[in-house]
Amino acid sequence: MPEQPLVGVLIGSESDRERMQPCLDELAGRAIACELEVRSAHRSPDAVAEYCRGAAGRGLKVLICGAGMAAALPGMAAAYTELPVIGVPLRSEKSAMDGMDALLAMAQMPPGVPVAAVSIDGARNAAILAARILALL
Repeated sequence: MPEQPLVGVLIGSESDRERMQPCLDELAGRAIACELEVRSAHRSPDAVAEYCRGAAGRGLKVLICGAGMAAALPGMAAAYTELPVIGVPLRSEKSAMDGMDALLAMAQMPPGVPVAAVSIDGARNAAILAARILALL
């Protein structure tokens, strides 16, 4: 029987998978079960809300969200769950600021909607931070 995922990894587009692969590899290397979902804050907001509302009930302990440009996905996730949310700002060829826009969007969340943010394209660090959070539980 497969192990219950403890970490949910969300990306807004299939094109983000390659930059988030170091996160998945690090979690696998630490034998931390995870699940990857593609759900866009802009194209499928109801699906994001549904996923995040039910995350804790499914046994998840941490959410990691990779997002570029406006980077709405981590903030939206944090609005729908009490779980820790780690944002990974992703570079995008469509970005005018080479990922800095995504980092600022994550770092400037309003009070009551916290998102931890790692470095731009810092997917591996997000997995390490998730592992450290899990170690406290």
